[in-house]
This record gives sequence, structure tokens and C-alpha cells, in this order.
Amino acid sequence: MNAPLAPSAPASLPATIPPASSKPAAPAAHRAPVSVAAAPVEDVSLGLEGFRAYDRMVQAFVARFTGGLSPAALELAWTDWGIHMASAPGKRAELILKAWRKAARLAGYAARASLDANAPPVIAPLPGDERFSSPAWQKWPYSLYAQNFLLTQQWWHNVTHEVPGTSRHTQDVTSFLVRQMLDMASPSNLPLTNPDVLAAAHAEGGANFMRGWQNWMDDTVAAMSGAPAKGTENFRPGVEVAVTPGQVVFRNHLMELIQYAPATPDVYAEPVLLVPAWIMKYYILDLSPHNSLVKDLVSRGHTVFCVSWRNVTAEDRNLSFDDYRRQGVLAALDAINAIMPGARVHGTGYCLGGTLLAITAAAMARAGDERLASLSLFAAQTDFTEPGELQLFIDDSQLFFLESMMWDQGYLSAEQMAGAFQMLRSNDLVWSRMIQEYLLGARSPMIDLMAWNADTTRMPYRMHSEYLRDLFLDNAFASGHYVVDGHPAALPNVRQPIFAVGTERDHVAPWHSVYKLHYLSDTDVTFVLTSGGHNAGIVSEPGHPHRHFRLRHKAAADAYISPDEWVAATQPQQGSWWPEWSAWLAARSSPMRVAPPPMGNGPAGYPPLGPAPGTYVMQR
Repeated sequence: MNAPLAPSAPASLPATIPPASSKPAAPAAHRAPVSVAAAPVEDVSLGLEGFRAYDRMVQAFVARFTGGLSPAALELAWTDWGIHMASAPGKRAELILKAWRKAARLAGYAARASLDANAPPVIAPLPGDERFSSPAWQKWPYSLYAQNFLLTQQWWHNVTHEVPGTSRHTQDVTSFLVRQMLDMASPSNLPLTNPDVLAAAHAEGGANFMRGWQNWMDDTVAAMSGAPAKGTENFRPGVEVAVTPGQVVFRNHLMELIQYAPATPDVYAEPVLLVPAWIMKYYILDLSPHNSLVKDLVSRGHTVFCVSWRNVTAEDRNLSFDDYRRQGVLAALDAINAIMPGARVHGTGYCLGGTLLAITAAAMARAGDERLASLSLFAAQTDFTEPGELQLFIDDSQLFFLESMMWDQGYLSAEQMAGAFQMLRSNDLVWSRMIQEYLLGARSPMIDLMAWNADTTRMPYRMHSEYLRDLFLDNAFASGHYVVDGHPAALPNVRQPIFAVGTERDHVAPWHSVYKLHYLSDTDVTFVLTSGGHNAGIVSEPGHPHRHFRLRHKAAADAYISPDEWVAATQPQQGSWWPEWSAWLAARSSPMRVAPPPMGNGPAGYPPLGPAPGTYVMQR
């Protein structure tokens, strides 16, 4: 664990590193003292290993029936809410009064709407709620169904919020659970109360239900057999997607490093290293030719390297977060240094890869390693005090439950993660899809981004447990307690300029959380807020319609402003942020461009091992 941060001799790096042992490992050396006790490896010194293993077996068994949600965590939230509600007669009286008022408003609307089809509604849907946007929902009696549901939804929001004495986490969890139940009962989900479904059935003689039944059968069979979603066969890595020319120039047990072929006669002297998250396949950054970030970069004269992570198995259960730092980022920098000697690197991380890169950069700065020329972080959090709706699933009870699942199988599968993400956006990802495909019988066409999203990966037990405990639960990196090689990895030590991107509708890394990088760093920061979500906001190629972004530079000596002040002071610009980032990289590169480097460097131990996209991306 205590490998030096200075680059090792490239020739000493083996082409393949043996897989991690499946035996219990010692606590990770990079962990802060406060975190060591929370390591996912049992304390055998007290002879309690068997008891702890039995507890984990029970929790893992229960998880098979709960979709990964801890019953204890949910019961704690309900109990906290119930006790405080029972001891708050004023809150209960307030809810009774609000219920009467809403009933009166609904009755008044029903009377007006029965006489005037254009009667104005008494409540509007929340921003982003498109369930009742169809004109058919404005007609009687469907308008009454929608108004009744929206008023009920508003009342239940009052029930679960501002209950005296409850914690914020309790309010969030109970509100989430109530929202799931309400969304399930929405009139838009029922064929007899959805006017669009009834209109389709009338026009097609019920053929939409027959197609919907067939769609449901196909999806059920595919889910039970583990087959990929229909249409994904048209987006094969190396054939239709991930087709930018390049070579794998390094491979170890954890990652392959891809070097992309130059597309210009000369290039910038400083290469770009892309570090994606290992929660997903790397080629979201190299999708179709028209929306590939990699292709865009090489077309502008940048030499690009990209990490392609291995899809781990149960044998990799003890890979740690620090293994990803050493065998991932640092090994990639060693290879780049051998291929382009003396070149400093524009480090770029996306999502969890950005968090890893920020920690690595902070540790490198502490050790005097100056190989990074700049740092770019896409939808990546460095402070986890406000991680958005994902915090609903992160508390001590839920985390022990999740660790037990991973302990049992050695990893966390993408299907288990997908359930949580879908529940966070159940209207968009669950119910609207069911209405479209099962009630209206219309299949949504498969696109490259959807096919990539279905190309799932796994995360090793130890790494993910350390990530959730150290970063999400303890916020060790932002608080200065995250230790690498015996020293705190502190972001203020990073002096390279930073380019950070947040997306407006991000449920994974909310932009307000990404923005906190301003408060943690002591260097120049260029921040971009772009339209779209966690994935679509990053895949924002030039020419894509309806894209916009805001951009503002902050020098190290400038005063801090809040996120809302930042938005108010920063005018939106139409188009893609990619050209702005490329220009930012160019301005922080050497003024003289150079001849493209060779593809790999065989004499230094980094010969080309095969064409991009490599072999790890093909692992299932």
C-alpha cells in the first residue's frame, strides 16, 4: 500500500499484475485513523469473526428480498417520524386544517370545471413533472384526477416535512418513501384514468395493449435470462461506438491504458489523461463518432490517453480504493512519462474517476510530484456533505446492509445500483417508461447513450465500502482526514489550475455539491454549469440542439460567492462547452506544438498491445 508517489522506472512495471487475493486483507494504509475501525475487514484479534460473518449472512439473505434497502434503516426513519409526530399536536392540527382547505379547493375546482372546461387549475405540477402535460389532461374529468393527485401529493409533503424534532435525514427518507407510494398510485399509471392511453386504445382497437403485453414479456424474459436490452446489439464497442483509432499501450490487473492516434500533423506538448469512473464503461467519453469527446480532443490537436477499467469479479473483492489510485492513475502517469518523457499531463476525471484524480493530485502535491499540468473534474464531488438524493441510501444502518450484500458476493453489481437510481427518478425512469412501452405499446428507440448505460459493470466490495465510509459518510477528503501514504491528502495543496463541470439536473453529483470545489481549493478555478444531467450534460457535443452552459473564472485571490450568486452573475451561452474546455487546455499548454508522439514505447516497456477499445471493455 505504501508505494512511493514519485514515478517508478517504467521498465520495472510488469505487463500484468496478479489479481488481488481473496483472503482477508489488512486495513488500508491510506485510511485516516478515524476510518480504520470502519474498514470492511473483520477484526479477528478479538475472535469475533464468526459472529460478524453470521450477522452479514443474515443481512445478505434479507437483501435478496428488499432490493438492497435496509429494513432497519427504513424502520428507524418511520419510528423517528412517528414519535415526533405523536408528540406534536400543533403539527397534527395544522395538517387537519390543510386537509380541509385542500378539499375545499378541490371541490371548488370540480364545480367550476364542470361548467367551464377552461377553468384555471388550483395547483400546478412541480418543475420537471411531465405526467399531466398532455392537453387531454386539461379536460374533464381527467383534469379533476390530476388536481386531486397534485393536492394530495402536496399534503403528504407537508406531512413528512417540518415535523418538530425530526432530523433532516428522517424527513428525506420518509418523504422519499411516501413519494414512491404516491407515484405508484398516480392516475397517469392506470389505463382507465389516463386519457392518452384510452385514446390510443380507442384508435387502435386495443392493439396498443397487445404490443405492450409483448414488450413486457420480452423485458421479463431478458431480465430473467440476463440478456442485454433489445437494440443494444446495434452499439458494439469497437464497431459502432468507441471507434476512435488508438492502441492499448499498457495493461495491468486493474486497467488498460489507451493511447489515441493523432488526427493533426502537430499536437500540444502536454497530453490529456482521461480517468472515467469504474462504475461504468469508459466509452461514454468515446461514444459515436459525432458525440465522442475523445475524437473532438484529438481533432483539436490534443494527444489523448484514456483509462479503461477492468470489470471486476468476486476474486477482486479486496481491491481497495488506494489500489485504484496506484494501479490506475499513477500507473497511467508512469506509462505516459515513458511514452512522452518530460511532458506534464492534463489530468481529467469524470464522476468517481474525478474524485480519485483529485485525491491523487492532492497526494502528488504533498509529495512534490509535479507531473500534472492541470486538473479537470467533470461531475465529480470533492465534498460530500450535500451529495444530493443519494444520501437517502447512506447512513450507518444502510451502509452495513450494503456491505453485507457486497461481502456475500464480493462486489456490488450494476443491477443493484440501478435500482436506487431508478427510484430516485421513478417518474422518468420507471413509470413513464411503463406507460410508454406497456400501456401505449410504443418502444423507445435505442440510442448510443442508452446502450452504454445498459453495458453494466461491478465494483469490488472493499473499495466501495471504503469509498462510502471515508468519503460519503465521514467526508474525510474535504475535512483533511483522508490519508495517503501516511500523510493527509489535502486539496489546498494543489496549485495547478482547475476546470470543473457541473450539470443542472444531476442526481448523482448535484452541481451545488460540485461547486464546493471553490471553497476547498487555493488555486484558479474555472467552473462550468451545463444543461443536462450527469451523463447527457457531459456528452454535449458541438451542434447538439438545445444545449447551453454558463462559465466563469475565479482567480485564487478572488472573493468567494455562493452558487446562487454565481448563477445570477453568469449569463448562459448557447452551444457546447467542449470548445471552451479545449481552449482552456490549450492556454495552459506550451505555446509551441510538437510532432505527435509514437504509439507506445516498446524499449521503455510499453509496446502497443492491441487496437482500441481493448479487451477490458468487452468483459461482461
